[in-house]
Amino acid sequence: MDRPAGVFDVRYEQDMAVVRTGPQWGVLIGFLILLAVLPLFAGSYFLGFMILTGIALIAVLGLNILTGYAGQISIGHQAFVAVGAYTTAVLMDSFHWNFWATVPLAGIAAAAVGVLFGLPSFRLKMLYLAMSTLAAQFIIIAFFNHAFPDYFHAVSGIRVNRPELAGIDFRNNEAFYYVVIVIAVLMTFFSKNLVRSRLGRAFVATRDNDLASEVIGINIARYKLYAFAIGCFYAGIAGALHATYYRSVNPMQFHLDASIWYLGCLIVGGMGTTVGAVFGVLFLRSIKELVVFVSPVLGGMVSPINAPKIGPALGIISWALVVILFLIFEPRGLAHTWDVLKSRFRHWPFKYAF
Repeated sequence: MDRPAGVFDVRYEQDMAVVRTGPQWGVLIGFLILLAVLPLFAGSYFLGFMILTGIALIAVLGLNILTGYAGQISIGHQAFVAVGAYTTAVLMDSFHWNFWATVPLAGIAAAAVGVLFGLPSFRLKMLYLAMSTLAAQFIIIAFFNHAFPDYFHAVSGIRVNRPELAGIDFRNNEAFYYVVIVIAVLMTFFSKNLVRSRLGRAFVATRDNDLASEVIGINIARYKLYAFAIGCFYAGIAGALHATYYRSVNPMQFHLDASIWYLGCLIVGGMGTTVGAVFGVLFLRSIKELVVFVSPVLGGMVSPINAPKIGPALGIISWALVVILFLIFEPRGLAHTWDVLKSRFRHWPFKYAF
């Protein structure tokens, strides 16, 4: 690994450290302070953007563990987000549970359903496994549409109230922002450390060569289920926050295109890297917001009949174009570009030392 001149390891703890130098600690602390004070000067629109970005980041981090590190392709990730959202909504609406108690249960419920749909991974790989997870998208959403109408309220939806804690009311975005950001930061921290542990190394070995991994003693079936459980646990947490942010849950909120969008985030950011998941979500969320601003301008250039179609069409086209360009010109994503830039600065003025 490239490091700044004069930085070397003398202990194992230093070798395993994510943040190594004083400037790196300074940047990290400064970034966390910026996140903490953001509501003081940011408008409600930007706070809404950050909340949705944080929720999407949690879901993408789970997909990155499942697909990026463990190599188990999933194109039904939004269905597991729906499991978490409905778990929180039903427990709060029908059983009057406190929101804070439902969040971990939402993750556990999504993990249990993820393990159930992960069982085919024992025999299926690649495209066949992708089709199996695609089936999960339709089966789970159909279940919420038709089963237990007294609880799921598929037609009218379930109303969800924002939480309270120690007298603080989280009904406004300024307060709820801290809930989402704190959980997103913690989940990012856990994700980064998980993939550097023995469990994470087993995931990578399974992804790279499952036969060789089995030869050296890794229980492939067990670790595949671990990957589904952990990845879907993240999705369930994202679902709980999704339900609370929108204050309602119905099956129409959990489309297949969101599952495909999560995969696009991994492609753009860099599959198999935690920082890539962060970059991918930020980049594609920014593209989505840019489309919102550009669509009315383009809509004014066409007939009033076609104007409402500009926004949805432009959103799909821009997302697809960005993913295609990254697949062609930077298949390793923004994370690789970031590593190259860091290496250039570290070795400046030696142009080719990266």
